[in-house]
Amino acid sequence: MTSHLLVKAAPTGRDIVSVTPQRAQWTYVGFDALRLQTGEEHRLETGDRELCLVLLSGYADVQVGSTHYARLGNRTSVFEDKAPGAIYIPPGQSVQLRACEACEVALCSAPGDDQSRPVRVIDPASMRRSVRGQGSNTRYICDILPHDDPGAAHLLVVEVRTPPGHSSSYPPHKHDREEPQIQTQLEETYYHRLNPPQGFAFQRVYTDDRSLDESCAVEDHDVVMVPRGYHPVVVPHGYDSYYLNVMAGPKRLWIFKNDPAHEWMLTPAATSK
Repeated sequence: MTSHLLVKAAPTGRDIVSVTPQRAQWTYVGFDALRLQTGEEHRLETGDRELCLVLLSGYADVQVGSTHYARLGNRTSVFEDKAPGAIYIPPGQSVQLRACEACEVALCSAPGDDQSRPVRVIDPASMRRSVRGQGSNTRYICDILPHDDPGAAHLLVVEVRTPPGHSSSYPPHKHDREEPQIQTQLEETYYHRLNPPQGFAFQRVYTDDRSLDESCAVEDHDVVMVPRGYHPVVVPHGYDSYYLNVMAGPKRLWIFKNDPAHEWMLTPAATSK
């Protein structure tokens, strides 16, 4: 049976995948991924939403209003050991992208607020990169727009690379309720990439009472929506996994709660994302 949380990617064309709050039946997170060929353009209006535009691969010129940002980008593949190019754009802006070469672009959005914020190119060198977990739970993190960066209203963006045969977002954790010091309420999307691209990975989304319990076989460019519950990922032997997480909720704060059934495996050196 097809999971209602799995959004399948289009194998060809400009629009890879799209998640709107209406489609997800939630309030905050929006996500789109685009393929742009050399010279191809894409225009959008941010409206009442803030946007983090991530150059997943390739390079593009970005114009916001009358200001031109030339050749944003920092790598040719999400599997390179480099941070991406990115730009934060507040509500009420006209945006135009033009691909300098073939590129893959993520449009990560959430509602804005009444605070004025500037357009900001996020320098790849400033993005916090770290290693989490140990053994077959090791994975590689890049914080693009983390919760301790004050320059956004609701939006959090992070990417994770997971080696073959490893688990990630593990032990299972959740962030679906406002419980001070325990967890915060954040919706989340996972945009999956696999290398080689014919690969697959598995993601489970489940709650304590199992009122939600779905397992998804994800392929290259698919999205999994996480409205609530724990959401671990497992990668088969032979394939590298990458995913881009977009999170947003009432408070711009990421505090998670581990599944108590699986906390026994934690050591002081391991964390859960």
